[in-house]
Amino acid sequence: MKLVSVAAVAENRVIGNDGEVPWPHIEADVRQYRERVAGSPVILGRRTFDSMRDDLPGSRQIVVSRSVDAVDVPTATVANGDDETIELAREAADEVGVDTVYVLGGGGIYELFQPRLDGMVLSHVDGAYEGDTRYPEWDQSEWAIADETAYDRFTLREWVRRDGAS
Repeated sequence: MKLVSVAAVAENRVIGNDGEVPWPHIEADVRQYRERVAGSPVILGRRTFDSMRDDLPGSRQIVVSRSVDAVDVPTATVANGDDETIELAREAADEVGVDTVYVLGGGGIYELFQPRLDGMVLSHVDGAYEGDTRYPEWDQSEWAIADETAYDRFTLREWVRRDGAS
């Protein structure tokens, strides 16, 4: 199983402000993100899960939480900690027949799983924004850009961990 984070990141690594993205809506980014994760299991924190309840991404949701044991969504399960999350993600990936599970945030979840990632799909949004949540820093010597696509207002970069790194 490959573990890949997906995020939209401003030039100053800001990803959110008070539970929302701090930049004006970018339809092309939302579309490519939704298409990417549609058939795969996703890992997300409880607050991120709650903010997406009306339009949940992915085929299965693994909700990382220390405060709840269950959620009332049939496609979602709750995990307490990274090892349990990885096990549930592996099971969900096998169940739906895919080899990639996506990490969707928020900030603490990205930080928790950063050392275990095989890849990152980051929409590098033009500009710096005020915010209270940042994507974790990473050692660029451990990563290589495998693909890059320029869009209006952002550049989509697919990062892969270099062999032997982590």
